[in-house]
Amino acid sequence: MGALEYHERTKHSPRSVRAAGPGLDFENKPRPYKVYTDRPTEPLAERIRPPQQPALAAIAEPTPDGWRAVVDDPADDARVGPDRETVTTCCYYAAGITKEIALRDRTKPFRAAATTGALYHVDLYVVCGDLEGTGRAGAVPRGLPAGVYHFDPRTCSLDVLREGDYRGALAAASGDDAVADAPLSVVATSTWWRNAWKYEDRTFRHAFWDSGTTLANLLAVAHALDYRAEVVAGFADRPVAELLGVDPDREAPLEIVPIGTGDAAPAAPALEPIDPETEPLSPNEREFPLIQEAWRAGTLEDGDDARAWRETGPAEPIGTREPGDGDRIPLEPVDAETASSRPLHRTIRRRGSCREYEREPISFRKLSTVLDRAVRGVPMDVRRESSTPRTGTAGAGRNGDPDEASGDTASAERHARRGADPPLSFVDAYLVVNAVDGLPSGAYHYHPRAGELELLRAGEFRQEAAHLALDQPLGGDAAVCLAFLTDLEEVVDAFGDRGYRVAQLEAALTAGRLYLGTYAHRRLGGTGLTFYDDVVSDFFAPRATEQTPAFFYTMGRPA
Repeated sequence: MGALEYHERTKHSPRSVRAAGPGLDFENKPRPYKVYTDRPTEPLAERIRPPQQPALAAIAEPTPDGWRAVVDDPADDARVGPDRETVTTCCYYAAGITKEIALRDRTKPFRAAATTGALYHVDLYVVCGDLEGTGRAGAVPRGLPAGVYHFDPRTCSLDVLREGDYRGALAAASGDDAVADAPLSVVATSTWWRNAWKYEDRTFRHAFWDSGTTLANLLAVAHALDYRAEVVAGFADRPVAELLGVDPDREAPLEIVPIGTGDAAPAAPALEPIDPETEPLSPNEREFPLIQEAWRAGTLEDGDDARAWRETGPAEPIGTREPGDGDRIPLEPVDAETASSRPLHRTIRRRGSCREYEREPISFRKLSTVLDRAVRGVPMDVRRESSTPRTGTAGAGRNGDPDEASGDTASAERHARRGADPPLSFVDAYLVVNAVDGLPSGAYHYHPRAGELELLRAGEFRQEAAHLALDQPLGGDAAVCLAFLTDLEEVVDAFGDRGYRVAQLEAALTAGRLYLGTYAHRRLGGTGLTFYDDVVSDFFAPRATEQTPAFFYTMGRPA
């Protein structure tokens, strides 16, 4: 079964939701943690370095190296390589337990990033060479030996899976120079059953939604610490699974994130099979064959396949739609000096999933700032060669005028900071505006390259917005709903079944940055919602004809 068939068979509709089966079996609910029973551990919690950079600045950087290459002297690079503290900080602020909330007779822990149903099926693994340690004053620095580790958010520690430098195994599986040169890489996985307990066959979608929001945090933290980091979606799946000691029928690798730069990884030692023992997730673990079929459809065999896949697609965006002739409204984002200075670590701790909105308008400047900083494109391996701007927006300045970009220094610097890549390569951002000061209510298509909203249809659509979001009141109460849509047939035609993952992932990474941009503001809240697939497409038609939604995000004033 290919990706397109999987997507069609897992769509939500009013009819399919009404026909849903019995309620959830809470006696069989899986634990939200992977617990090893036979592995030594490396504690991390003794030192966490809170990233102090403002959240809005951290999410706006495509990658520090790329930014410096344009703005500063590219030869000026005296940064220290990643160390033990880097691993601690990145893992904690991407997937750690950042707060606990008292609920009646119990305490509920919350993780750094949002996941569907708070089921936390995404795990992080670290593959690194020998890393230095940074100790407190008077203490002996503790480094991290080369190895393969699993991050345990319960204890903020690493489970030791392999000892030795296995970065070469990741490099061989990915065929990617960024992975080969990285002192450490983080691999994200999904344990299917931990999400499928509630969402069943749709879990393969959620794997990329939830890893995307997690990796949005990881990228922001790495960039705030001044390290190069990007998402590598192209790699040979089974060799990476074997490296981690996981069975892809139960838990599969999704993405690799190389962090930092250094000497090329040495050839990996012979890869002996490992089969670590873990505690059962629940009394009766079920399988959902559609998930495994969708995963297998997009797998790659080896590093050569991964390299060829990465270079297959066109340089220009695919799955997106050209601007039309609707009225244009330029965004009004505030500059760096005026923007919220809430540090990234405080923003991540504050982030939640809003469960109720007040029906009050939000500021157009705040909406503009969140969109401007969050929707700038995400650093991914399949985007590296996509430097050809789309027709109609190539080199355009703030008002879509090509001459403005070449003649306006501020505009040129803005585009330089955004990098050569288009802000979105596989998805379009559409908005339902319910209550924004100075912005007429209606449906919009956002053009991030030009920094403009194009009005598709004016009107009051609160009732329709709630219906789009699976008839959840949050959709109608929110000040703004953002839907990311893509033409999956175009994407799969260009990148094969693995392209399905990339489109879902770009939407989720961007939504993860929207979360951070939202919660950087004191009086804003946000949450992602599920949706009726075809109803969303129809609402934004004819612009969104043949497109399908990949993520639905809402923001407004929390009640």
